[in-house]
Amino acid sequence: MSFLSLSSGDLIADRRAEYAEAFLPDHPATAAEIYQQALELRPDWVAGWFRLGEIRMKADLPDAAGAFQTALRLDPRDRLGAALCLDLLRGRSLADSMPSAFVETLFDQYAAGFEDALVDRLDYRAPQLLAEGLDGRFGRTLDLGCGTGLMAVHLRARCDWLEGWDISAEMLREAAAKGLYDRLEKADLSALTPQADAWDLITAADVFAYLGALEQIVGWVAAALRPGGRFSFTVEAHDGDEAYVLRPSRRFAHAAAHLSDLLDRAGFDARLTPAILRQDRGQPIHGLVVQATRRGRPPAADGQRGDVARAEA
Repeated sequence: MSFLSLSSGDLIADRRAEYAEAFLPDHPATAAEIYQQALELRPDWVAGWFRLGEIRMKADLPDAAGAFQTALRLDPRDRLGAALCLDLLRGRSLADSMPSAFVETLFDQYAAGFEDALVDRLDYRAPQLLAEGLDGRFGRTLDLGCGTGLMAVHLRARCDWLEGWDISAEMLREAAAKGLYDRLEKADLSALTPQADAWDLITAADVFAYLGALEQIVGWVAAALRPGGRFSFTVEAHDGDEAYVLRPSRRFAHAAAHLSDLLDRAGFDARLTPAILRQDRGQPIHGLVVQATRRGRPPAADGQRGDVARAEA
């Protein structure tokens, strides 16, 4: 497990932190000052420094970056995502993906209540939307970032073999309880071992919000799929010129034009369909449902390209 204790381990410091929280959201400066007092008692408290940074950042108080930098120095694995917050403060992302330890910790801690929160309260629809765009039967199917197995509910009856990979052991535990996968494996999508012509269908429902640059994973999928294989996934969408942006939610959103071009260059014919993927704080999260078919081997670097990937309006 990757659980990270939010307690300082010092009763007095914890009580001061609780006292500080009572001043939020109306008096963030007072809350930050009391948190600073708690950290004087426990200067090695990673979660305390991170929380101080959050309070300062949200209220535009001085030295939010300093608090996040301290949290990152104390926990170089960055299980709380301090580097992402530093990126938000500087207005641009220096990383092309989220820290693996942050994603693993997040979902290990979230696993038990994941489906209640996502499906019942946030109207999460990505697996259903992906399934609606698939027809026929598939042989070997890989569900990347499978989580608790919500995608498997829609895939099991149409696949001869269904495998799920996820970075979170706790998510995999929840997925195993459903009994829908033929195999489950713990895997970091930012460090996959190359495969060739191994799969007929690869899905990734609400996974690429945790990856900024998609070149590596798209290239991996292009090689791992058999010719004619399908690649079905969702992304959150943005309308800017950048290929991807890091949102205040600490999730990446991708631009349709850049994604369409990337898929074409990797050897896919693709259809990108706008859709509402879920709700967040009462607002719809707009995204793209992508159905892509591998044409053959990814084109050589000589610039030869197939048909341009299509984007539905």
